[in-house]
Amino acid sequence: MDENWQNKHLIFFDGDCGICNFWVQWILERDKKDQFMFASLQSDFGQKFLVERGLNTKVFNTLYLWKPGQYYLEKSKAVLKIANLIGGIYRFSVLGKIIPFYLSDKLYDIVSKNRMKIANQKCYLPTPHQRAKFIDV
Repeated sequence: MDENWQNKHLIFFDGDCGICNFWVQWILERDKKDQFMFASLQSDFGQKFLVERGLNTKVFNTLYLWKPGQYYLEKSKAVLKIANLIGGIYRFSVLGKIIPFYLSDKLYDIVSKNRMKIANQKCYLPTPHQRAKFIDV
């Protein structure tokens, strides 16, 4: 595990979800600035994150982005921030803020509710460099 995870943006995701794993892979491939690390919500590290914030430790349908000592975001706010941090053309995701978050979170919840039905459950094998970005996997 990277000793400096406190200096990274940590993404917590449902480790059993094919869609979530697809998006983790997508972020890994675009993380040119090496600014993200990942942990499944089911991991000890993920569970500790949830407990410390009084969040549900049994339901894993929300993506969280955490910058230690600064903030944590969830759902569509996390998605937009991740896209902005990746940069390049993805910075245009900031336009998503024109949609009220209660509406974009509602759309997020619909996808989340149906994610297991539409996900491809194929196994992704990260490279050694990418594997080092995972906490408690």
